[in-house]
Amino acid sequence: MTWFSPRPLLLPEIIALNSRWLPDKPAIIIDERQLSWPDFGAGTARIGNALTGLGLTRGDRVVVLMNNSAEMAEAMFGIICAGMVAVPLNVSVSDAAMCGMIANCNAKAVIASDEHVRRIESRRAELGDDVSDRLIGLGDLPPGWLGYTHLRDGASSRPVDVSVEPQDECNIIYSSGTTGQPKGIVHSHSCRMAWASEMAVALRYHSGARTLLSLGLYSNISWVAMLATVFAGGSMVIQRRFDPRECLQAIEQHRITHSAMVPVQFQRLLECAQFDQFDLSSLHAQMCCGSPLAVEIKQQLMDRVPGQFIELYGLTEGLVTILPPEDMAAKIDSVGRPCPGQDLVILDENDQVQPAGRKGEIVGHSRFMMSGYHHNDSENEAATWVAPCGQRWLRTGDIGQVDEDGFLYLVDRKKDMIISGGQNIYPADIEAVLIRHEDVREVAVIGVSSKKWGETPYAVIVPRPDGNASAQEIIAWANGQLGKQQRVAGGDLTDALPRNPNGKVLKRELRKQYRSLNL
Repeated sequence: MTWFSPRPLLLPEIIALNSRWLPDKPAIIIDERQLSWPDFGAGTARIGNALTGLGLTRGDRVVVLMNNSAEMAEAMFGIICAGMVAVPLNVSVSDAAMCGMIANCNAKAVIASDEHVRRIESRRAELGDDVSDRLIGLGDLPPGWLGYTHLRDGASSRPVDVSVEPQDECNIIYSSGTTGQPKGIVHSHSCRMAWASEMAVALRYHSGARTLLSLGLYSNISWVAMLATVFAGGSMVIQRRFDPRECLQAIEQHRITHSAMVPVQFQRLLECAQFDQFDLSSLHAQMCCGSPLAVEIKQQLMDRVPGQFIELYGLTEGLVTILPPEDMAAKIDSVGRPCPGQDLVILDENDQVQPAGRKGEIVGHSRFMMSGYHHNDSENEAATWVAPCGQRWLRTGDIGQVDEDGFLYLVDRKKDMIISGGQNIYPADIEAVLIRHEDVREVAVIGVSSKKWGETPYAVIVPRPDGNASAQEIIAWANGQLGKQQRVAGGDLTDALPRNPNGKVLKRELRKQYRSLNL
């Protein structure tokens, strides 16, 4: 006989339980403001009830276009606690892309902060009646808009009366679009709880965690940190924007234990002239992800930053590997092994599984896997590999290889690979050499047209401020260490590389910039 059959715990229940049992602990800290867990729980419930009062129901999508704030966190989790689907948008996208995403997800409402209300209003005619009748904003609002604060404060603080099921949609995160048009990545509630619980363990979260959130809260990197913190019953310390000195100051002031950052952020922290002036002794575990981290920077972080440093390779679509501190020294140029409960294989161009040491596409399976791309059957099909057992696995589009110990090494993006004279050339291999030059701060290698080879490598270099070498001198130095087929045919110095808000280099923009070259 089964006496008890506990229901799977989902995010709405976690927030409600934290609100009940953590009365004295901050859920949110921003600037000099703190929201306790009971205050945060009441705020999320009020937002959920307010949206319900506007006629929205379980499964409806609500777009959030806001800069980092307590209200943004409250809105996103409030939507989820009402059984609706949170769709946070990258605030740096164009107005046209913004409208496209609102249409793609079939949004029924939009919540916007002061800076973005006018953007929405200027395109209101394109949004359709469902959305334009439910525009919610902060600050001075145009006619027809509903005030966020007034709407929230007029609603009940009792949990929303809705039954959320594990398979229900929880959120849609739009991809960064580094290799093409952004795609709506759908996560179910059970998927998000897997992110919360498994990442909390892998990233060493605990009940005393104070997590610094310095990326946009729309980013899945921020979601990983938020979900792990909520699961552990910690506190989220939100920065309105990333500034290296302000970040170091926040670590000292708020006794930060955890953070989730991209490589360029860690690099800027290490380069900050005041780095050694701040007390960073509270740091427990720092996670880096978003793009490969140079070995030199990893070593500096281990040498100069207290606590444990963890590198994560992962996709919002649902695959994660972890390089923990215990393996960092021996496998510093890898991105670790799959988290427990996850699996990956390397496939060649004929979809045959490759042994250790062979390069190919990284394909994985996990409890984190997305439900799919919203309204995009062709991309869902392209992202799927069916294993011999019939199970669906996720194609990452990344090229890598594993060693005999099962550690994964990233080689490149499949779409960034250069085919020169019929040979596959991986830009990351060339970048790994160029970055070692003493005058190189950052570098990206792309393929440009070649009369002789079809395509050939070209280096776009950000020099160090005190660097004196020309692009040609740097390239000549690197070519002396590269294989014959890898040699760089030309290059250029630039002040900065184009990046998305998560720090990934937008190589498609570089390819557009240099597409007229024919070397």
